[in-house]
Amino acid sequence: MTSSANRREFLGSAAAAAAFSIVPRHVLGGPGVVAPSDKINLACVGTGTEGLREMPVLLASEDIRITAVCDPNRDAGGYRDWSRDGLLRDLRRAVGDPNWRAGTEGTIPGGREVGRAFVEAYYAGQSRSGQYKGCAAYTDAREMLEQEKGIDAVKIMTPDHLHGVLAIAAMKRGKHVITHKPISNRLKEAQLVVETARKTGVSTHFMPWDSNGDMAPVMAWINSGAIGTLREVHNWSNRPVWPQYATIPTDRPPVPAGFDWDLWLGPEAERPYHPDYTHMVFRGWYDFGGGSMADMGHYSLWTVFNALELSGPTSIDPMSTHACMLKDGVSTTIRNDFSFPLAGVVRFKYPASGRRGPIDLVWYDGGIHPPTPAELDLEGQELAREGMMFVGDKGKILAGFNVETPRLISAHRKKSIQPPQPAPKPNGGPQTPQLSPGLKQWVAACRGDKRHSPGSFLNAGPISEAVNLYAVALRTGKRLRYDADKGAVTNVAGANKYLSREYRAGWDPQTI
Repeated sequence: MTSSANRREFLGSAAAAAAFSIVPRHVLGGPGVVAPSDKINLACVGTGTEGLREMPVLLASEDIRITAVCDPNRDAGGYRDWSRDGLLRDLRRAVGDPNWRAGTEGTIPGGREVGRAFVEAYYAGQSRSGQYKGCAAYTDAREMLEQEKGIDAVKIMTPDHLHGVLAIAAMKRGKHVITHKPISNRLKEAQLVVETARKTGVSTHFMPWDSNGDMAPVMAWINSGAIGTLREVHNWSNRPVWPQYATIPTDRPPVPAGFDWDLWLGPEAERPYHPDYTHMVFRGWYDFGGGSMADMGHYSLWTVFNALELSGPTSIDPMSTHACMLKDGVSTTIRNDFSFPLAGVVRFKYPASGRRGPIDLVWYDGGIHPPTPAELDLEGQELAREGMMFVGDKGKILAGFNVETPRLISAHRKKSIQPPQPAPKPNGGPQTPQLSPGLKQWVAACRGDKRHSPGSFLNAGPISEAVNLYAVALRTGKRLRYDADKGAVTNVAGANKYLSREYRAGWDPQTI
């Protein structure tokens, strides 16, 4: 995709992202639809901790039936999580059995056999007989797509480097797709994901949209002139919350029994197994992850990109920490183009568009944040650990990380529009898990209406462009000049190779 027209299709527009268009699927030449009376047969690819954690809401849905799971890891072992037994307790509550997987306490659950057992235990609890054995389990997602002809849709919850190729493989076979962030950890592959979604006409849903905040109050202030002309947007995160290794592991632990390391690598280059590449920590490696911005920026910034129509940055300027070591008594900087830094700041310069002027977007991670604004300093306050700030030439808007609870911190705030109060959260006892609005729109599209909802892959081009260029800038350590129409870095030799990857045999998305 090198032409301006194709690039515009990839990036979409804020107007398209904000509206729904309902078109009969046969007009688009899309795949067969799911009858309203039928459940959507869903395969879950990736049954690690997060894959399991997100299953209960799908299992509880009257519209979805999980019929297959897939993971290169067979059994629980080696997983990391937020607590030792918290996920196990959650799964037990979901199946209504406090003794489910008794004796596994202290081992974080995960793996395809655990996933299959969880699905079957849940559905057994809903059946009159108390029994259910209708979930298949696969090691290789490509094999699953060929064998399981009854699958209508696929949910992808794998390490980042597998998202794009597996989504493309599923869409080519007419399967509807849900995936987690990022769409891909390579820009050219992300473009191909969006292009494939458009060509196949399948229903897609990119899950981070469900956590995006509402930009309406902020835009009301900006459009009223409350902060003057918008110049900068700042967003800062406490990520990473995983180790980011400064050196490549040199020890050679054995591959755990039941773990297909070759399949886990997928499209990436062969290398010896090491646990420091895998569960929970993969995101810190350029080959396998997308870093902190891919992890959290999709949640906070997608709605900002849409509202401000940000696309095609002209430059990307990285600032990051580095690691040092003593070698023969001499201080030496470790040259690292394989893992993300412990902390970094990346500034994107976006050109003027329509009636708005140029905007700088600045992302911070690893505990770094902007300088405390003078308006807060005068009040004896400081910035929260995570947040967002919109800076104009006459004032500022400060908000939470997901643009929640915005407030003016400027002399003009008394004249400005007050943001609407958020709806009160329901009180009461435990609630039955419900599909998000985005997933409900996805279900409707699977059943025949092409709903270009905000969560569609078709609207994820600009944010995918940014998070992938963030990684390239940090990896090169250089300020990049970017020609958006050509999709190429113009000033740093070798930077463009990081926009794509060299695929191992069997994993090229053009032929998968």
